Amino acid sequence: MEYVFDFARAISGGASSRGRRRQGAGRWAQLRIALLGVMLGLAMPSLRGTDWHALLPAGMTVELPHPGRVTWRAGAIDLPPLPDGLSMPTPTRATTAGEAVTAQFGRCRRGHDGDCVVDGDTFKFAGETIRIADIDTPETHPPRCTREARLGERATVRMQELLNAGPVTIQPYKRPHDRYGRRLAVVTRDGVSLGERLVGEGLARRYDGGHRRGWCGWA
Repeated sequence: MEYVFDFARAISGGASSRGRRRQGAGRWAQLRIALLGVMLGLAMPSLRGTDWHALLPAGMTVELPHPGRVTWRAGAIDLPPLPDGLSMPTPTRATTAGEAVTAQFGRCRRGHDGDCVVDGDTFKFAGETIRIADIDTPETHPPRCTREARLGERATVRMQELLNAGPVTIQPYKRPHDRYGRRLAVVTRDGVSLGERLVGEGLARRYDGGHRRGWCGWA
């Protein structure tokens, strides 16, 4: 029986020591929280006296509608005005009525990657090959006769001159592309077709698709 009492006292003593250790740990945690509160309390006056807006770039404001969320006010940064004669560019895009373009066209030759004229009714612009849809001009690659070669060269030179004379409007055609994948378009300046200019000068025929007549016997 004495052994039983000794065992019970040992269990009771162990439980009491564990309880005391838990109580000690709880008191230490409470003490650390209290110390942290004291430190924050001592620091608050200096934090309240800090001018946070002075840390922001000039002209920028930060609004704090409620704790935990920051709202940046659009337009709060003031930009200096542009010098006289300068303005911000206005984005533009081509419309279905046609796009006005200005470029300097050379002659399309091997190794030429820019804007250039292939022949009297074909040119390259912005990496795209454009076939002038309302005319047909003599072939130059290759010509079928000496006469066609001569007329083809004249038509090519004249179209290059017309394209380089000022802005032109590239108007969509009823079909977007021909069977060779070239873009079909009517090219005008001030409402007048450049193709019609070549027709009037005897360097082109009116064309609306279909069969094309040769140039070797045409006067």
